[in-house]
Amino acid sequence: MTSTTPLPHESRLNQALRALFHSQRVAALGTLDADGKPFVSMVPFAVDTQAATLVIHVSLLAPHTRNLLSNPAVSVMVMQPEVPGEPVHALPRVSLEGLARRPLPDSPEGQSARQAYLTRFPEAEPMTHLGDFSFVQITLGSARHVAGFGTARPVDVDDLASVLRPR
Repeated sequence: MTSTTPLPHESRLNQALRALFHSQRVAALGTLDADGKPFVSMVPFAVDTQAATLVIHVSLLAPHTRNLLSNPAVSVMVMQPEVPGEPVHALPRVSLEGLARRPLPDSPEGQSARQAYLTRFPEAEPMTHLGDFSFVQITLGSARHVAGFGTARPVDVDDLASVLRPR
């Protein structure tokens, strides 16, 4: 007879946050340009469960890539899409701050980022052969999670890492 260790309890709000990260594939990425002006763009993202980071695949031709290379501080928002006829003020979402970095392609971090991204977006594999594209890992710091109207909370780094890792 084998014994299994029960999984530690995960709060309802952390379950909701986990579901948000794993059900949504697009985020808003905020960067700062060389003059300190904000720039927001849409990016497909994956969750690297090994590193507990978000992964994006970006072109050096894109303004957000140039911005994050000169200033790695970024902000990311992941949210559920609007449902016609439903109130938008209660849309589940999370606003995150983090640091972006490009791992070396052949490093363990680079390989982990590549695998996470291509698992979620296998159709992007041909773009990985283009010389101006690279993977970027976003290590998350603080977060603000809105699970619905009147349900908002800060999320600490440990809870974020726990939510990004597999259960």
